[in-house]
Amino acid sequence: MKTWKKNVVAAAVLVTVCAGIYLNWLYTEENQPVSLTDTLDSEKVMDESMLVMSKDAENQAAGEELSVDTTSSDYFAAVRLSRQEARDNAVSLLQEAMAYDTAASSTSAEELDAIVQVALSEAQIESLVIAKGYADCVAYMSDDGISVAVAAPEEGLQQTDVAVITDVILTQSAYDLDDIRIVEVQ
Repeated sequence: MKTWKKNVVAAAVLVTVCAGIYLNWLYTEENQPVSLTDTLDSEKVMDESMLVMSKDAENQAAGEELSVDTTSSDYFAAVRLSRQEARDNAVSLLQEAMAYDTAASSTSAEELDAIVQVALSEAQIESLVIAKGYADCVAYMSDDGISVAVAAPEEGLQQTDVAVITDVILTQSAYDLDDIRIVEVQ
């Protein structure tokens, strides 16, 4: 009698597991990934002509000169993109660390808060420098100091321009004058 009950329980578990597998298969078959080329117009998919910036970055990494077509606006866009990608990678690593290690979650949360504060400070400095009349600006803050790349006016950056930019940086950050580097982008 006991073996009969064990066989019934085993059969019930087996039927339940098989039903779960079948339902999972049915659900995933309905949600098959769709090809991007099926859902997007051909104009919206990147082609070779849109990859000019990445080719320039490859050339620069290989030590070659950038092409003449690269403008200062391309430079600022590339720097912002690179900075954002690095920041996104750091944030995702910290979020993974918080998810897996509850003991490290408080330090990871503090580091995430620091990253957000740095990003906000950089954006604020960039906005204020652009508001002062400069065409474009990128700020990069680190433990060593702050670097600010500014699109140069036609006559180049003068001492008054450097003083204005330095004033913005000093009022919006805790850096000393020795920690500030201003780079003119032609």
